[in-house]
Amino acid sequence: MGKKEIRLHPGKRKKHGGYAYLSKGTIPENRAYIERYLTGVREGLINDLGPEEKDLTAAQIIIIDRVVTKLGVIRCIEEHIRENSVMKGHDLAPSLRKSYLAYNNSVRLDLTALGIDKRKADEALNLREYVAEKYDGKGQGDKDD
Repeated sequence: MGKKEIRLHPGKRKKHGGYAYLSKGTIPENRAYIERYLTGVREGLINDLGPEEKDLTAAQIIIIDRVVTKLGVIRCIEEHIRENSVMKGHDLAPSLRKSYLAYNNSVRLDLTALGIDKRKADEALNLREYVAEKYDGKGQGDKDD
């Protein structure tokens, strides 16, 4: 009787954790620092639009939450790539090839839908108003408007 060959399972292959974040809603332990980033992003977006969550519509909250989820996946992929490689043999790493650009584009579209690109312009100070406030009505120039 010959010896029976024992094959050990090599263990779970390390992945980026982005899809686990999507399905379970938790960041992998080795990437816990990403949660602070995502919390800051969510708070920042709410402040940009709100300034408090109660000031937002349901649609805005949904889009913000989707942005945060997608950014979680993106950051997990980026960290995995930093730890491993952009290339797998002669090809681009699968996590970059399959969905990385799609997630980034989706976030861009969500931010556009929220109107983030317009927010700062909406708050731009009118020069005439600034001069009127600063100089107590003096130096307003023409009053044709």
